[in-house]
Amino acid sequence: MTARPANAHQARLLRLLRDGGPRSRAELGDRVDLSRSKLAVEVDRLLETGLVVADGLAASRGGRRSHNIRLAPGLRFLGVDIGATSIDVAVTNPELEILGHLNQPMDVREGPVAVFDQVLAMVAKLRDSGVAEGFDGAGIGVPGPVRFPEGVPVAPPIMPGWDGFPVREALSQELGCPVMVDNDVNLMAMGEMQAGVARSVRDFFCVKIGTGIGCGIVVGGDVHRGTTGSAGDIGHIQVEPDGRQCACGNRGCLEAYFGGAALARDAEAAAREGRSPELARLLEDNGRLGAADIATAASAGDGTSLDLIRDGGARVGQVIAGLVSFFNPGLVVIGGGVTGLGHTLLASLRTQVYRQSLPLATGNLPIVLGELGQVAGVTGAARLTSDHLFSPA
Repeated sequence: MTARPANAHQARLLRLLRDGGPRSRAELGDRVDLSRSKLAVEVDRLLETGLVVADGLAASRGGRRSHNIRLAPGLRFLGVDIGATSIDVAVTNPELEILGHLNQPMDVREGPVAVFDQVLAMVAKLRDSGVAEGFDGAGIGVPGPVRFPEGVPVAPPIMPGWDGFPVREALSQELGCPVMVDNDVNLMAMGEMQAGVARSVRDFFCVKIGTGIGCGIVVGGDVHRGTTGSAGDIGHIQVEPDGRQCACGNRGCLEAYFGGAALARDAEAAAREGRSPELARLLEDNGRLGAADIATAASAGDGTSLDLIRDGGARVGQVIAGLVSFFNPGLVVIGGGVTGLGHTLLASLRTQVYRQSLPLATGNLPIVLGELGQVAGVTGAARLTSDHLFSPA
């Protein structure tokens, strides 16, 4: 078992080294509220644990030069992002830089046993590639609410067979390391905060538009999960009273009108009803339609596809506008598979938010696409498990 820091000061030092790379003792002293002698004691204790190592001489600041301190280079974190239709698995170094990454299609509705068999096969392939022999921690994201203290999915609408499944316990036994479990959009938010567009922002939303729609809420640099782990489940906010039936059992939910599944259904209907020759051609070629096909048709000037994107963006924007007025974030990040629809979607969404929310809340509010794309979730998963390792035992 990897050592853990003994106190909050050591935890702070470890996270500084993770996020900023190697630093001299003097540079660390500039960032923490410790006397020089106390800092020296805490750094020496961390060196004894093996979590950090000396790493060459630091630049001179006058007087005798000291060694840089860095995280032990052999530390390895595993990030697993389970989506509705695919799995991403990645290995990172201690600074959360990705050393190896795999993606495989997988339907989460096949259940936890089948999904984790696939995850473990992907992990074995990464191990065989030489990027890691073992792991110091693993973070797992799933597309549904999670009871975070126990690492257990709770009543996930699109995950039959997963309710109450002991994800943390099962995978920690298989992987031989501590495992943390969270909702996939929370991990996307953490990934963008670690290495993406939200690096310098403390209060923001991260909206994932994939098969479903969810929102990661970051307050003061920490993810807000809610009492039962269901905070940010905006796909089930009602946008049409007595509207379409949703997978959750209610009517008129946002997800019933937009998101990957709803968008594909509406595009296929338009193709079969003769409203879009372009979509009809793609449906005939592929047998089914997805967000990428709609983006292709829209880029070719297909009016029906453009209307589907704009209407969906307006509905998502309607929901986000209410959230912006309530929370007053400093940034809204849009991610997920449907963001392949690009700037047509973003423009429609922005228009709705800026039109409906008060100018005081939106005057300096960027609404942007995420920077990390497919690796946002695995980066966030690695950060989650490193946060756990770099916390006092």
